[in-house]
Amino acid sequence: MKERKLTGGEKAALVVRYLRPVAGYFALGLLFSLFSQIFNALIPQIVRVTVDSVLGTEEPQLPGAIRSLLPIEALRSEPGRALLWAGGAVVVFAALRGLAIFGQRLSLSKGSEGFVKGIRDELFAHIQRLPFAWHTAHQTGEMIQRCTSDVEVVRTFVCNQLVEVMRTLIVIAVYLWAMFSMNTKLALVSLAFVPLVALSSGLFYGRIASRFKVADEAEGELTTLVQENLTGVRVVRAFGRESFELGKFNEKNDHFSELWIRLGRVLAVYWASGTLLTCLQVMVILLLGVVEAVNGELSLGGFLAFVSYNSTLAWPVRSLGRVLADMSKAGVSMDRVAYILGAEEERELPGAEDAPMDGDIEFSHVSFGYEGQEVLHDVSFTVPAGSTFAILGGTGSGKSTLVHLLDRLYDLGDGQGSITIGGRDIRLINRAHLRQNVGLVLQEPFLFSRTIRENIAASRPGTDEAGIRRAAAIACVDEAITEFPDGYDTLVGERGVTLSGGQKQRVAIARMLLAGTPIMVFDDSLSAVDSETDAKIRAALRGSLERATVILISHRITTLMQADRILVLEGGRISDIGTHEELISRPGVYREIYDIQMSSDDRRLIEEGGEAHAGI
Repeated sequence: MKERKLTGGEKAALVVRYLRPVAGYFALGLLFSLFSQIFNALIPQIVRVTVDSVLGTEEPQLPGAIRSLLPIEALRSEPGRALLWAGGAVVVFAALRGLAIFGQRLSLSKGSEGFVKGIRDELFAHIQRLPFAWHTAHQTGEMIQRCTSDVEVVRTFVCNQLVEVMRTLIVIAVYLWAMFSMNTKLALVSLAFVPLVALSSGLFYGRIASRFKVADEAEGELTTLVQENLTGVRVVRAFGRESFELGKFNEKNDHFSELWIRLGRVLAVYWASGTLLTCLQVMVILLLGVVEAVNGELSLGGFLAFVSYNSTLAWPVRSLGRVLADMSKAGVSMDRVAYILGAEEERELPGAEDAPMDGDIEFSHVSFGYEGQEVLHDVSFTVPAGSTFAILGGTGSGKSTLVHLLDRLYDLGDGQGSITIGGRDIRLINRAHLRQNVGLVLQEPFLFSRTIRENIAASRPGTDEAGIRRAAAIACVDEAITEFPDGYDTLVGERGVTLSGGQKQRVAIARMLLAGTPIMVFDDSLSAVDSETDAKIRAALRGSLERATVILISHRITTLMQADRILVLEGGRISDIGTHEELISRPGVYREIYDIQMSSDDRRLIEEGGEAHAGI
């Protein structure tokens, strides 16, 4: 899926979509903001009335109802008492403003967290439903960066900057009303600076947007590099690659830092020019206000109040320009988040439903490839229910692809053949039902950063201790686990790093065995254990999987030779198929590998393992 920029309408729709459930909190926050600005706007009026009408002789320019409540003559006769009343009124309105700000912050915080929680919840849930092919085509580090940093940028813009715009509009409306009521000429001059600030912001908007996009992508690359380094820490240490990895990181980090420095230069020019305009506005109003006061067009108290309003108004108007700058960042981040949300989820075909999973598995004329490169070529075979079926082939022969297709990690397209279970096309079986009934152990199994008990029980939560240990015993890992100081409560490091390769594979086998699925697939999942342990595991499995259909993939002949049927793949095509005896009786790839791998020790293990007829 190619990334594209959202239109302005699409971005607005995306924001509204997640704002709707918490709109009440934002509305309440803006209401508190209105009260806050009204209380703040009343303080300069107290100063104005005190200077002009209490300490001075002018009649207060106030509404009649408020005018009737003020004992002006009494206050004029006692200036000290008047100043105390004025100071008390300022404290009261400041306290009321503080309460309003508290309500504003609390409401907006609840709305902000609800907004971002909605995005995170949907992002994570959506990612769970994306096809396996989508995950393999995207770097984990970059996706993490989109789901964290980019989401936070969107949250900051919507919940802080857009709210700041609304608050600024309230400030402009309240303060301009007060300013026009005192002096129309000065109010018009102050208002004239608003479009100048907006224009200067617009000039920088495009340059900031493009530079932020490049910097954001560089951050994604840096995150991916760190994630890969931490994940592959064993390889880094094993090959002494610390200096090389450090050099790669420094190179990426230097590039990332340079991009932000370039962006910082543009922002520095932008902020400097905006600050110059703001200071120019304050200076012009101050000078014109003095002229108006000297000419008698503005009282001394009115001058003080007007300068206070203008100074307070200048900086919020300046923040409108910051919103435009931050809008460019948020726009890029919205595009990056929307890219994930717009990725197509796995879909079920009409008529798909749950179906019995204990029938024969049949691959019929299956051809499949990745990105135009065909891997499987007209592959057809049948796995009888309850049998053990083995697959042998070289690297890139398509062994794992067969398993991925069976588990519907990839779906066959039209003309690519079919896969059926019990005669029903697996594309007409619900994915969740199919995957719950097809157990899969990979060559490099994934273990969660939890205890060994939790990792085994992941396939069947709530299983008692006896059930977990029974599965571990069949996988020949129970003894190894009990030797750990914490036993089954041993915490597995990230990606199972505290366990050996063989222990990880056996824990993964135990996890699948606990699920008790009717179809079990071992994709080279015994590669990290020695031949003797391999034989013990196969012997234990034979006695416990009498009814399961088992598919074995391995490079080791001793693992495969006791299967009911063995399929040999070569170059994505079926080279041969038959029992072990049949395959070694005729020339071919199987017999060549058999002759190379067999030794006296292998023959002894075969004899100890016995002959299989319905097991591994």
